Amino acid sequence: MTVALMWEARAVEGRGGELLDWAGAQELAVAPLRRETFAAPEDRVLVITWWDAAYDADLPELPEPDGELVRRAVHRWRFESVAVA
Repeated sequence: MTVALMWEARAVEGRGGELLDWAGAQELAVAPLRRETFAAPEDRVLVITWWDAAYDADLPELPEPDGELVRRAVHRWRFESVAVA
């Protein structure tokens, strides 16, 4: 089974590049099958990691950044793959 973990944060205004660098520098205890990092308007950063694991497996996740770097708590979602096109 493939599970995708999504991590999304919104930087303090004007610090999106700093948050992007911070997210890219975070190492996980175990390497995922795949990892992608995205940037969006309003200083948003999204990291998706893919794992060959059960939906409820204990998987490493990116931590919360320093509170001075983000506007709010990180949003996290977990998805199970159901179809591949």
